[in-house]
Parts: sequence; structure tokens; C-alpha cells
Amino acid sequence: MSGRNRVGVEFVAENDVKDGGRRRRRSSGVSEVFGAVLTLLSVLFILFTFPLTAWMCAKVIQEYERAVIFRLGRVVKGRAKGPGLFWFIPWLDVIQTVDLRTVSFNIRPQEVLTTDGVTLKVDAVVFYRVVDPSLWVTRVKDGYQATHTLAQTTLRATLGVHTLTDVLTQTTGITKRMEEVLYAASRLWGVQVERVELKDLTLPVNLQRCMASEAEAARKARAKMILAEGEVKASRALKVAASGLPPVAFHLRYLQSLSSVQSSASIVVFALPTELLDMFVSHQP
Repeated sequence: MSGRNRVGVEFVAENDVKDGGRRRRRSSGVSEVFGAVLTLLSVLFILFTFPLTAWMCAKVIQEYERAVIFRLGRVVKGRAKGPGLFWFIPWLDVIQTVDLRTVSFNIRPQEVLTTDGVTLKVDAVVFYRVVDPSLWVTRVKDGYQATHTLAQTTLRATLGVHTLTDVLTQTTGITKRMEEVLYAASRLWGVQVERVELKDLTLPVNLQRCMASEAEAARKARAKMILAEGEVKASRALKVAASGLPPVAFHLRYLQSLSSVQSSASIVVFALPTELLDMFVSHQP
């Protein structure tokens, strides 16, 4: 294609875009004028028949609700209506009521694979509320289902970048990260995520057994170390005590030990004179 033809095509395309924009603006202007005329006629009709139409044009909204009004397909400018009594045009307006109370829902158990190759089944609970009713109605088709789906995918994505140890020990940091991700994605819908909590973490049975065996072995090792340290300290204390005892005191301690051992019926003790012990000690090199 030559340069002249290319310039001509671009010029035609630009003119088409401009013409389309002008037609859309012209159509929008005509519809706005037509809507204003219909609204004015409806208001005049309501005023002329006020005693009869008063009950038809009134609506009451609860304290925890807001009403988004669509007039001829367009959202009425300004804040959402409510709470209390407000007026509307029944044959021109469509009202959608939005609940502003905090909503909680359970995320179905999700199979999550951690970075160290461990499969976890995790379920959580999310608390959120609507802060902008207009966005909640106009930006998303089914806000509840969209929020549930977003929470499920966020749970898998957030836990999938952590190891098993991090998931078990850093639960608070993980939930905070989930709150930030959910808020960044859902605030365009007029939603504010208030809190996210992990309810349960289910580990595979084989992994639970391995972790239990590891914990049991660690406890046994610590118990043996404590027992060995106690025996060393006891032997040193006995050595210090025996080094300063006279022969008579040592003999009395020996007899006391024999009497404590003989309290058990399954043990038979034969007493030997301490002189024999002295003889064995004296023959040592």
C-alpha cells in the first residue's frame, strides 16, 4: 500500500471515530432531554393527584439499608437514599436495596500446595460489608458470589507461597496479607473487607504421624539429657559429702540406705561389714 493510500485510510478511520463519538453524544443528549421531559410531566401529575398518589410514591428504608434508584436506566445522581422515608416516581424509577451490615461467610476447604511440597486442606472465614451501594449495584453483577470466588482464589494464592512451617507459625501475618489482597481487589465494587481468619488446617495422616514421631523423639532426647545432667550433679554432691564424713557417719549412712532399700518386698539385701569395704579399698593400687 502506497503512502498516499495509507494516509487516506487513516483519515477515513479517524473521521469514522469522530462521527461515532458525535452520534453517541447526540443520542445521549436527546435521551437526557426526553428523560427530563418525562420526569417533569410525572412530577406535575403527582402534584395534581397528590392525595391519591402519595402512598404510591413513598418508600421506607431501614437504618441498615440504602436504596439505589435507577431512573430510566440511569442511576440518580447523589448519595444512595435512606434510611427513613423518601419519595420516588413508581413508573420511572427502579429501586435496588443494599444491606450495609457486616456479612460473614465460610470459604470451602481448599487443597493448597505449599512451597515445600506439602498438601494442606485449609478453610477460612471472611467478614466484609458494603460501603458504597452504587458501586455494589453497578460494578458487579452478583457481588456475593464474586466476593466468595475472590476469597477462595486469594486463599490458595496466599498460602501457596509459604512453607508448612510458615503457615503453622505465621498465621497472623498470612491473614493480614489476605485482607490486603482482598481489599485491593474488592474496593472497586464498594466493598470493605474487615477481617480474615483461618479456621482449620488439615494435614495428611502420614505427615501427622511423622511430626508426632519427631516431636516424641525430641522429647525423649531432652528427657535423657536432663536425667544424665541430674545424675552427674548427684554423683558430684555425693563425692563432696563422702569426702568429709568420718567412718562412723559413713557407716550410719550405709545402714540407713539398707533400711530404705529393704522396704521393697521384691529386693533381698545382704549386709556386709564396712571393714571388708575398707580392705578392698586398701588393696587398690
